[in-house]
Amino acid sequence: MKTKIDIAVIGLGVMGANMALNLAERRFSIAAFDTNEARRLDTAKRHQALSAAALTTVASLSELIDQLATPRCIILSVPAGSIVDIICRDLLAAGLQQDDIVVDTGNSQWRDSIDRAQTYAGKFNFFTCAISGGEMGARFGPSLMPSGDKKVWQQLKPIWQAMAAKVNPVTGTEIVRSQVEHPLPEGEPCAEYIGPIGSGHFVKMVHNGIEYADMQMIAEIVQFMRQILTMSAVEVGAVFRRWNKGKLQSYLIEITADILLTVDPKTGQPLVDVIMDQASQKGTGNWTAREALVLGVPATAITASVFARCLSTQKTIRQIAAVQLTGPIISTDDKTLWIDKLADALYCSKICSYAQGFELMSAAEKEHNWTLDYISIAKIWRGGCVIRAHFLDDISKAYQTEPELLNLMLAERFTDSLAKGQLSWREVLAKAIMQGMPMPAISAAISYYDCYREADSSASLIQAMRDYFGGHTYLRKDRDSRQSFHYDWHFGSGEQTAEH
Repeated sequence: MKTKIDIAVIGLGVMGANMALNLAERRFSIAAFDTNEARRLDTAKRHQALSAAALTTVASLSELIDQLATPRCIILSVPAGSIVDIICRDLLAAGLQQDDIVVDTGNSQWRDSIDRAQTYAGKFNFFTCAISGGEMGARFGPSLMPSGDKKVWQQLKPIWQAMAAKVNPVTGTEIVRSQVEHPLPEGEPCAEYIGPIGSGHFVKMVHNGIEYADMQMIAEIVQFMRQILTMSAVEVGAVFRRWNKGKLQSYLIEITADILLTVDPKTGQPLVDVIMDQASQKGTGNWTAREALVLGVPATAITASVFARCLSTQKTIRQIAAVQLTGPIISTDDKTLWIDKLADALYCSKICSYAQGFELMSAAEKEHNWTLDYISIAKIWRGGCVIRAHFLDDISKAYQTEPELLNLMLAERFTDSLAKGQLSWREVLAKAIMQGMPMPAISAAISYYDCYREADSSASLIQAMRDYFGGHTYLRKDRDSRQSFHYDWHFGSGEQTAEH
């Protein structure tokens, strides 16, 4: 009898093909399917160069179903949307059984995952796993955020933790791997169960929101260096290389240095200077901003980063406005006075953007009755994903020290960093404002910090206005918070106890 295959991968695009090769290298036999024959052939060719378990390409879903060991494990790596449901229905028609597992690893909207689990309940086990790390992550180890039935997770756990990125348990840093090698590195896997169906994709959505903020803040700091300090791309790249060895160490800092040091072969200019200044988006930052509004979470730096991308696409009107709208005369400054201050400003802003992301997850946990492990979430983001950074090890330790932490800014290690860096942070933003240089994400981050420092805010006036024109009532600082009041602003009868 022919030996049955361990896992199927459907969709052999960039992510699917690389996941299939990753799993084969980890000694799981693979059945790989794509409607595009060229993709099947390319994946098979790449597999031939590996010392790995068998990878068989199949031309139909019925052939795939027949070759898999039961209960079947099928990974979908297809675009989010209706194609997921089309494949699920086709798999059922091909003979998928009730105990079989289908894992959606695409960039699905988390609510869609909940709906699908309900739709396919009793027909097969629909499970989801959000994945971050792009092409290299999929091939050599991504960050994985699985969610669904916990019993299904126990079946998937050995596969997922084998495929995931690995982190050195002593240093908390990623064991970087970018080529085929044996023996394969081992360490703490960046894959752990998140919670009920949909929660994994929610956490990945927040990851992407933080990613938007991280990228925008880095871009603002680079713009300050280039515009106000008149530094060349090479000079800025060298600073980022140095920063990547300290507290700012991260994948995004690393690639920023690489980008700035890359020369366009056609013009001899820095490549970044010939790339159109229009940043596109696929929608996950937008989703994060919407969820923050729905849940009433002030994710200001994240939403400012989303809007900054929207503004970047308004290239034509920006070119017109640059001529017609008056700004200050830009003066240059000594770079030696500012480099350390810029590092502090970026680090402080980074703390705030992560605080906003974790605050959003906390609100969702309460709203949807999830139980999220923030220590595990921070740990699985230390490797494989786009926001990977040693900073995340500090976050996991903060939650280990104080599991009921109200806000990441209130962890002692971050409170101290914010206190030490806040003057430089303010000086950088003030300088940018006086020079007419926008820093939407960094300014939103420091406003978030200052709003939380304000024990008595201006919101009392806003609530008084609401009561004045709309009779919306208010609470009093000196009375029971369960009792509302209304003041008769118009007819002179004074304050009245509001009826509920």
